[in-house]
Amino acid sequence: MNHNPSAQMFTYDAWATQTLLKRISELPASVMRQEVNTSFPTIARGFSHMFAVETIWYHVLTGMDMQQAMNRYMALEQEMCAFGVEELATAFDTLAQQVQAWIQAEPDLEKSILLVNPYTGSRETRLSEILLHMVNHGTYHRGNISAMLRQLGHASTMTDYVLFWYQNPVDDAQVYSK
Repeated sequence: MNHNPSAQMFTYDAWATQTLLKRISELPASVMRQEVNTSFPTIARGFSHMFAVETIWYHVLTGMDMQQAMNRYMALEQEMCAFGVEELATAFDTLAQQVQAWIQAEPDLEKSILLVNPYTGSRETRLSEILLHMVNHGTYHRGNISAMLRQLGHASTMTDYVLFWYQNPVDDAQVYSK
């Protein structure tokens, strides 16, 4: 089992996304498509962006060229805007399972690859850094979505990493012994 701290953070990221989606499932279905004046025009658009970007990064982790991954998967952002909460939860869960399977199969998350980002250029990047970027990106946009919920008159839910610790205890001796 891969107990790299980046792998643990990805597990947290998947939990936090599902926790927020569960909260939204308790609200009227219309909340997903209500327009707000913020980062994304709707909550559905925020989630579809998160999913498309996480899908792109997953394919980069598994060896696909970033430009190729972007060309292939950016359309998901538009396609998924029509998804309901349950469909989004299923899509995110499936992607998380794929990433977790990759993490379990990848013996060295500290391995470097040449990342050719069409926006920022090339750099040597560790696989663990890409995982942390995925987590950071998800955290940022879950914050956007939480703010959107509040603007629409609804409470959000706590998705802090510390809550994840208590709801998903792990043996720290195992995690940090490698």
